[in-house]
Amino acid sequence: MNTAIRYGILLLFVAAMSATGIISAKKIKSTEDFMLGGGRLGGWFSAFAYGTTYFSAVVFIGYGGSVSWKYGLSSVWIGIGNALIGTLAAWLILGKSTYRAMERYHSATMPEFFKNRYSSPLLCRAASLIMFIFLIPYSASVYSGLGILFDRAFNLPFNAVIISMALLTAVYLVLGGYLAAAVNDFIQGMIMLIGIIAVTCLIIFNPEIGGFAGGMAELERQSGESGQALNSLFCFSPELAALIIMTSLGAWGLPQMAHKFHAIKGECEIRKATVISTVFSLIIAVGSYLIGTFGRVYMHGSMPLDASGKPNGDLVVPRILEQVLTPLGAAGDVLFGIIAVMVLSASMSTLSSIVLTSASSFSVDILKKKDGGRSSINVLRGVCVILIGASAALALSNADAIVNLMSYSWGAVSGAFIGPYLWGVRLKKGMNVYGAWASVICAMLITLAGISGLSGLSAPMTGAAAIVCSLTVSPLVSALFSRCAAKRDAASAAGSAADAE
Repeated sequence: MNTAIRYGILLLFVAAMSATGIISAKKIKSTEDFMLGGGRLGGWFSAFAYGTTYFSAVVFIGYGGSVSWKYGLSSVWIGIGNALIGTLAAWLILGKSTYRAMERYHSATMPEFFKNRYSSPLLCRAASLIMFIFLIPYSASVYSGLGILFDRAFNLPFNAVIISMALLTAVYLVLGGYLAAAVNDFIQGMIMLIGIIAVTCLIIFNPEIGGFAGGMAELERQSGESGQALNSLFCFSPELAALIIMTSLGAWGLPQMAHKFHAIKGECEIRKATVISTVFSLIIAVGSYLIGTFGRVYMHGSMPLDASGKPNGDLVVPRILEQVLTPLGAAGDVLFGIIAVMVLSASMSTLSSIVLTSASSFSVDILKKKDGGRSSINVLRGVCVILIGASAALALSNADAIVNLMSYSWGAVSGAFIGPYLWGVRLKKGMNVYGAWASVICAMLITLAGISGLSGLSAPMTGAAAIVCSLTVSPLVSALFSRCAAKRDAASAAGSAADAE
């Protein structure tokens, strides 16, 4: 293994990302510039920003390894769901509606939208705190995936990788804000497409396993041993369905995804972004699950063990890459370096989006820093640093498996937000503050019951339950309390009129 080649590719990437942050910093004149890039991003940049935020080391290392190992070829449906539901349907149903609603209600963040849409500052503060708390484990899961891959690719200590990546993210995000993140997203997205296509083809059609046909034959043999139809596309289970719901429909309620609909240059760019991001998602997501599925072929049905001797699905993909690429010599080292940069790219994009969205909300909605001055920008940067540090610290603690960390985070945040957000931007009437609060409370109760073990549900099923509950409970409670909402709105309008006089 020639680590010099791998390090060279990595250093070039780090230099490019840092340079982008430094250059973009000169264009940051207001909090709007920092949070939304000044609303100057076209369809291509917005599409890649959406796609690279969606997929990170979590899908490539965590889900691609653990989930594909368990479900085999059926896991590909998660990738298809991510592309068709989490991306295509999201842009079609929420793209224009979000852009118009954010403009109509003069909102820069999702919690601020809740405040203005439902006339509830308390709901706004609650939403900001939920983002601040529960997006930290999500970020930690991304750091964990990076640490595992770089440990295998560069023989670097797990802790050193986490700290280094946190520092790099802080440099380009704190300096350049969303503009730097979006420019990097475009570069990172191109790297991801090249990397995932190359690796997928190399692993699936490898002559050492007899190509695709040989791999499928081995999966069929292992199906008999495991009792799971690993070679079939149609082997469903309740947990697999939950994973599809959580990772696909759940993307609709994540504020860092909705942020992309608002930051786009105009409605005319939304159609372009819809097509590009859907194609991007289909390639990345399906490729990741195919790679993970064929992991069983290369591992001969024996899941790799961690340092303590326990089976660890997060190690599947790194071990496959090592096994397939090492025999290729210098070419393998180049490709390994590209793959490492690919995962790093995806992860940094996701991290920057999560941190920026959460920090923006906390600064604007909790700290009330929206005057656009230099002091507000510095507060935003400070909150970004705190979030990055907290996420890295949680990753260093080895708190939980990647899949579980992400599942609980997605369930809590998307479950709390998807009902008030989706119905709030799509319906002018029929959705009120009582339904919004019901969504938040139900999602929190389901998530806490799952984390504590009281519900008996797995992490993915907990996340899916919170999301489905939010979507159904919020309009039902709104309908039940419609008269109360009408009286509240009338009282609020009367108070506003009195203040004006």
